[in-house]
Amino acid sequence: MLRYDGREYVLTGRGSLSDSTDHAYIVSEEDLRETLACVSGYSLYAFEQELRNGFITVSGGHRVGIAGRTVMNGDTVQCIRPISFVNIRLAHQVIGCADDLIPFITEGTDVCNTLIISPPGCGKTTMLRDLIRQISDGTEQIPGKTVGLIDERSEIAGCYNGVPQNDIGIRTDVLDCCRKSAGMTMLLRSMAPQVMAVDEIGSPEDEAALKGVFRCGCRIFATVHGNSLDDIQKKPFFGKLMEERIFERFVVLQDDGKERETEVFNGAGTLLFRKPARAEKER
Repeated sequence: MLRYDGREYVLTGRGSLSDSTDHAYIVSEEDLRETLACVSGYSLYAFEQELRNGFITVSGGHRVGIAGRTVMNGDTVQCIRPISFVNIRLAHQVIGCADDLIPFITEGTDVCNTLIISPPGCGKTTMLRDLIRQISDGTEQIPGKTVGLIDERSEIAGCYNGVPQNDIGIRTDVLDCCRKSAGMTMLLRSMAPQVMAVDEIGSPEDEAALKGVFRCGCRIFATVHGNSLDDIQKKPFFGKLMEERIFERFVVLQDDGKERETEVFNGAGTLLFRKPARAEKER
């Protein structure tokens, strides 16, 4: 099955697209083995650690997700065998999609601690990536800043053999496939970032790490799943962060399939900016 621009298609045995599942090609066990061998460069064992996390990142920053029968060692996934399902996600970056936000998440030459809120698939990772790029490279308003990026699922930088496949700016250092809570502490100690960037926060460990970043005077860019500012305020984890005024700006993305609305609020919840725009959804 192929999903693109809000529509679903099936692939036929001849490789053409069809709207009818009656014409769908049925993937065989051999097809799966051949696909996995191809994306891993015929060295699947070299991606053993990534496979435990359920994906492989390939050249170009594209990600191949996997699922099947898990073999557990206590609470830890030891391996997935057999692999019965594959999801290929094409990397998608929109250079300049954060242009409108820059004036509202900066004060003078500094950046504000910013949380991006959106439901899944509304482009929060794409927006975060472009914010990182612009802050790292610098703009007419602010000089470039060193950014520490913890890319737990290789979605933002899309590193392949340690090299980012997406444009994340010239002053950005990346910890790839690293837990957010551990990565924030590591980067603070080793790379002296001025801005810390993480995707999809939500655990108690993330809360403690974010507070540590805040106390060190490092600025924060983060994202979270949610439908609105009111929505995340009801969650205990974010309620504590809101009480302590960790975040100074909130960017809320909404998408109805036709248009995406972008809103920016300050730390007190006052609306600073609203723009409905043609969706640039993450593929």
